[in-house]
Amino acid sequence: MKVGNKTFISAVSEPAAKVDAAFWFAFAGNKLLCDEQSPEVIPLMVDFADLKLESIRQQYLGRLDDRHCYSVELAPDISAPSGMTFKGLRDAYGLLSTDLFVVAGRAIQIVDWDRTHQFCGRCGARTVTLETERAKQCPKCKLLNYPRLSPAIIVAVRRGEELLLARGPNWPPGRYSVLAGFVEPGESLEQAVQREVLEEVEVTVKNIRYFGSQPWPFPNSLMLGFTADYETGEIRPDPAEIEDAGWYTVDNLPKLPPKMSISRHLIDAFVDSVTQGV
Repeated sequence: MKVGNKTFISAVSEPAAKVDAAFWFAFAGNKLLCDEQSPEVIPLMVDFADLKLESIRQQYLGRLDDRHCYSVELAPDISAPSGMTFKGLRDAYGLLSTDLFVVAGRAIQIVDWDRTHQFCGRCGARTVTLETERAKQCPKCKLLNYPRLSPAIIVAVRRGEELLLARGPNWPPGRYSVLAGFVEPGESLEQAVQREVLEEVEVTVKNIRYFGSQPWPFPNSLMLGFTADYETGEIRPDPAEIEDAGWYTVDNLPKLPPKMSISRHLIDAFVDSVTQGV
């Protein structure tokens, strides 16, 4: 698949021998090891053991163009080598190229899945990692586990030339975004859009249209973007989830999410449509 200007090919079987320098996406907890002295930021070397850091587990991810890629699980309290530091993925975004950020998002999800599926959830036996696909299997009861994906909808609700924006109580000061929430078992994506908007601000919507999607590794979401038109209702935020919400025009937008996010893509698309008179 294309990621930025490069192509990433996912794979589970690593090369027989480590010969060429590879990208190593190493995590202590949810923090990524960053090489402050390298333009790529991600450590680039033939063997991760050269850093003299003890890894708990390693996973082969595939190839980014001609570079092999690995993820590494480190102890949460480990210290970074000289010239390196640990950063959360959001903090690392401005440092990483788009392609490396996308692979880093994949890496942290694989590390977390491997760490939390060492034992079978059905019978408790230790699982084994399959060599032919990204899965872990229980040798006793044969239960298969694949990396978890949590589908979530995110929707830009428009009322004429106004956009519905809201902020959560724990967000950075002043930041607003469009509404989002996880899909529940047994409902369609469109039903999830209608339910989330109604639950969070007591507004109903119509003309729901698909916009696009984005993997969001915080921790394992797949964001499915939609646009919708306002139908009825007055905004009444659910205080458990929404600190404030309102209708905004293009000339009075508040502080917005970073440009890497699908939430910002939805907002920018609204701005473009209004300025172009669509």
